[in-house]
Amino acid sequence: MIELGVNIDHVATLRQARMTYEPDPVWAAVEAHLGGGDGITVHLREDRRHIQDADVRRLRELTQVKLNLEMAATDEMVAIACGLQPEMAMLVPEGRHEVTTEGGLDVLAQEARLKDVISRLADAGIVTSVFIDAELPQIEAAARIGAKVCEIHTGPYAHAFHAQGRDAEAPAVLAELEKIRRAGQAIRHLGMRFNAGHALNYYNVQPVARLAGVRELHIGHSIVSRSVFVGLREAVREMKQLMREGAGRGE
Repeated sequence: MIELGVNIDHVATLRQARMTYEPDPVWAAVEAHLGGGDGITVHLREDRRHIQDADVRRLRELTQVKLNLEMAATDEMVAIACGLQPEMAMLVPEGRHEVTTEGGLDVLAQEARLKDVISRLADAGIVTSVFIDAELPQIEAAARIGAKVCEIHTGPYAHAFHAQGRDAEAPAVLAELEKIRRAGQAIRHLGMRFNAGHALNYYNVQPVARLAGVRELHIGHSIVSRSVFVGLREAVREMKQLMREGAGRGE
């Protein structure tokens, strides 16, 4: 059954805007769990712009669902992950000046480095995912370096969906969705788990949830945005219901 990983980074963004103690990401994680979230995702960035070191420690200690730690492939982050022991570590590109992650990790360009990082994480018992674009050479490189999971970057699909007036049948939207479908097929053929995420929301999520073999969707900004009006628990519940409906009409 398809699973939902709830990214709570932007709960911490709101807290950091005032450099205070609320809202608490741990409380958000509990609410997400009660709403049906299957896991919690946080990105501990080099510049600590939202999630802080204390947050990930408390999340590890106090929550009862899977923890997915998004991280750059740096020695500092590998050491933190090995000490923290999340269920999954997802390697992502990271730019100091980006607003959010702006594309997939270039595995091809740094295979040796990433293979060493994944080996170190595996020795600590941590499953490693890579966040990549829907490109076959990147998927094949991910398999070579030992990644167990590939999360396909759904940003191009989501942007096409919005640009085409939320028309799920627009040729540009279908073309991007087909890229994700083919990527998922290749990932599964190579023995890895097929996840997806980035810029998914309540309008565009179902076609992705419908794809064959997709295991998890990681969604954050849209859920946190809706939670301002309906509460986090309800926002997660609504997203999970849409995903299950989409998966139920799957390919």
